[in-house]
Amino acid sequence: MGEILQEFWVSTGFFAITYKEVIMIAIACVFLYLAVAKKYEPYLLIPIAFGMLLVNMPLAGLMEGEGLLHLLYIGTEKGIYPPLIFLCVGAGTDFGPLIANPRSILLGAAAQFGIFVTFIGAILLGFTGPESASIGIIGGADGPTALYLTSKLAPHLLGPIAIAAYSYMALVPIIQPPIIKLLTTDKERKVKMEQLRFVTKTEKVVFPIVVSIFTILLLPSAAALIGMLMFGNLIRESGVVPKLAETATNSLMYIVTIFLGITVGAKSEAALFLTPATLKIITLGLVAFSIGTATGVLFGKIMYKTSGGKVNPM
Repeated sequence: MGEILQEFWVSTGFFAITYKEVIMIAIACVFLYLAVAKKYEPYLLIPIAFGMLLVNMPLAGLMEGEGLLHLLYIGTEKGIYPPLIFLCVGAGTDFGPLIANPRSILLGAAAQFGIFVTFIGAILLGFTGPESASIGIIGGADGPTALYLTSKLAPHLLGPIAIAAYSYMALVPIIQPPIIKLLTTDKERKVKMEQLRFVTKTEKVVFPIVVSIFTILLLPSAAALIGMLMFGNLIRESGVVPKLAETATNSLMYIVTIFLGITVGAKSEAALFLTPATLKIITLGLVAFSIGTATGVLFGKIMYKTSGGKVNPM
């Protein structure tokens, strides 16, 4: 009887668990608390946190061989989920304000400054060029792009970069408000922006087609992301396939978000995650995210001045 109990005890996770796994489980529980109790981006944070929780359960083998999460992770590793997310985003995006006021694209461009600062910082910390580019892209505050680029340039860093990118996206309500409040006045934050002119349906339909042709010819490597984003927008603006647009913005978006989130979390295995390199990546990611927010807001202030107070820096 004693031997049976001993064998049973040895076969349990309680026997095999290490302090590193306990730390990761605790971090996952903190993320779940933030998502459920504080409602910080729960659609992202709950799948990520639960994936993190599951993968750090010893002896479960969910990220090994035929393990469930390992099979689902193929979609992230092969760059399938990120373009699908872009399709869904495109189907839910109205580019009318951008078409009416093309200058507003400069705000987005200014917010990318953090990418380049972080790229240089990562190089100085000993990362290679491709690794530094993958780390820097966290500053774009765009999880699917970060995943897609990293899967091509530095797949061995996909786990920590994915966790950093999506965690900071989920924690936007904590990270961005202090920076925005520090750099803007109450008057600037209260500016109500209005669309400058009426945008016709023809313009909205032609826009994704023209952007796809021009951008993909200029940057063929961006075909998957830009192509899916613009395809999603086209099915929205065409008006002839409302069921496709509805499916993309609702059912498909939520399904892909679940798979992407839980597999992103599943790349945070304690043995791989709790390393000096990961800590550097998370720190650099926060720097990139913060600088991107600050430069975007500062450029917004410039546009606020030059437009006579018609542009909200936020």
